[in-house]
Amino acid sequence: MMDYKYLNNINSPKDLKALPREALPEVCAELRDFIVRQLSHNPGHLGSSLGVIELTVALHYVFDTPYDRLVWDVGHQAYAHKILTGRRDAFHTNRQFGGLAPFPTPAESEYDTCVSGHASNSISVALGLDVANGRMANGRKVVAVIGDGAMTGGLAFEGLNNASMDKNNLLIVLNDNNMAIDPIKGGFTQYLVDLTTSPRYNKLRWWGYQALVKMHLMSDHKRAKMLRFHNNLKTTLTKQPNNIFQGLNIRYFGPADGHDVIGLVRILSEIKNYKGPKVLHIVTQKGKGYAPAEADQTVWHAPGEFDVETGVRLNESSNLQILKSSNAQPLWQEVFGQTLLDLAKQDKRIVGITPAMPSGCSMTIMQKQLPERVFDVGIAEGHAVTFSAGLAKEGMVPFCNIYSSFLQRAYDNIIHDVAIGKLHVVFCIDRAGIVGNDGATHHGLLDLAFLRPVPNMQIAAPMTASDLRQMMKMAVDMQGPVAIRYPRGRSKDRELPPVEYGKAVKLREGESVCVLSLGAIGNTVEDALGQLKGVGHYNMRWLKPLDTDVVRDVAERYDAIVTVEDGMISGGLGSAVLETVDTRKVRVVRLGVDDRFVTHGSTAELMHMLGLDAEGIAGTLHELLKEQAQAE
Repeated sequence: MMDYKYLNNINSPKDLKALPREALPEVCAELRDFIVRQLSHNPGHLGSSLGVIELTVALHYVFDTPYDRLVWDVGHQAYAHKILTGRRDAFHTNRQFGGLAPFPTPAESEYDTCVSGHASNSISVALGLDVANGRMANGRKVVAVIGDGAMTGGLAFEGLNNASMDKNNLLIVLNDNNMAIDPIKGGFTQYLVDLTTSPRYNKLRWWGYQALVKMHLMSDHKRAKMLRFHNNLKTTLTKQPNNIFQGLNIRYFGPADGHDVIGLVRILSEIKNYKGPKVLHIVTQKGKGYAPAEADQTVWHAPGEFDVETGVRLNESSNLQILKSSNAQPLWQEVFGQTLLDLAKQDKRIVGITPAMPSGCSMTIMQKQLPERVFDVGIAEGHAVTFSAGLAKEGMVPFCNIYSSFLQRAYDNIIHDVAIGKLHVVFCIDRAGIVGNDGATHHGLLDLAFLRPVPNMQIAAPMTASDLRQMMKMAVDMQGPVAIRYPRGRSKDRELPPVEYGKAVKLREGESVCVLSLGAIGNTVEDALGQLKGVGHYNMRWLKPLDTDVVRDVAERYDAIVTVEDGMISGGLGSAVLETVDTRKVRVVRLGVDDRFVTHGSTAELMHMLGLDAEGIAGTLHELLKEQAQAE
């Protein structure tokens, strides 16, 4: 660790509070340098964390954490929070197997109020905390920090609506890093921030309120009217219409400079004791303080390894070398993106929908050439699905691309708005299976299990890039909802027979044991079988409809069936096979993820831990063959 004047001695927020306010800008500069240098060789979410350094310092300086609760929305903003709360010396292990978690989690630190991996939940969680604390009259304060696109999620608005009705003292800090709400600039705006947060103004306002209460002239109903009058007065002064918070009678402060740490400390110190729900709107810049991250915020959200001095991304350089090789296989997402464009050029009904992941899922390939037929709906997975349902109802063919773990957030929409009506929406489920260092909140392990019971749903999983292309092409003219799931990383390709609807394909004939695999993990099975003889292998391709003819035939001809899938064992391929065969006549061994949430680490480390790498699968098969030989 470098020799920092302040940061080396900050082991908890108590140490931070002991510093004079004048030292806080230097603390922020040291934090920024520390994060940049750490992430240059241990990759993580860079841009978002750089954007909230001043806010993080101010929150821990003003509030009594961990007694006062901080609820982080989109937890990739929380690196500075981790460093200030006793995890500085362990930060080099962040996102590594056995190291610090990638997002806030209470299992790691008392300063982490709740799990914060997905977006838009902070207001609802924090409101529940604040209402509970109010009932216990314990004086604990609660702050929800929301931003980085999370305000586009419907749950955030549900929480706001509830906060406007229930008695609470919740503080919501809106980290606005793209001027999405009230893009107001100018000196008078700062004057208004100074006015509404000044001690004199608010003492006068509070004195007037208390006087009216004592005279029994201020009921809750009249208080709401007074707040509306206050908001309308501000509206008149600023010549700006009420924003959504003021419209909900939630007291609004801002916008304020989110990179002025001393100013934030002053504002937070003044408003933290105000009664009722309130919003502090701050304006920040994603990637603040590191020029490359400021210049290209999308790329530097999570840039991988990079050279601090030059800003050259090292993985980008290596990827360019790999791409020069004719043997390099494209990323699964790139196969999806290019295929979608090719299909869309042939069929005007095809449109693409994604919830804030156009680059991540490579829908940008189509977006560049057919921008009017790509819809990025923001972090709003439920809306993405129901919007797709509306498009399908009128004859369009929507390809709705959502990461597997995020699709969980739209389960009711899938059932109610798509499946019941048997609407033709093609769900392309990216990042299925183990995704690596982002951990439990991001692994795509549940989609097979929660989609298989849904009536009318059809589920396919490609083993190769060619499979994916064929499945997408086939899906265009299918009826009803279709789900095609594929993993993160580079695709594989090998010569396989053409894809047929609901049909498996035999890869190897065996003797006493046969493996049935689903999806890209079939390539790992093939690697494992290179070390063994006499084991059969079928690439099932479809989970629903399942090729029951093949399953029953295998059950008749083999002594044991081994199912392999990169998802939860319960409810997936193994469960479907168990429902099809008579286990009194054939043994079924299921390989997948057992009943647990999987930690963070590299994909290779996690697959090895789960026994789902080539070594683990080969070991299971070897033991099974040995048991069968002994039984004979």
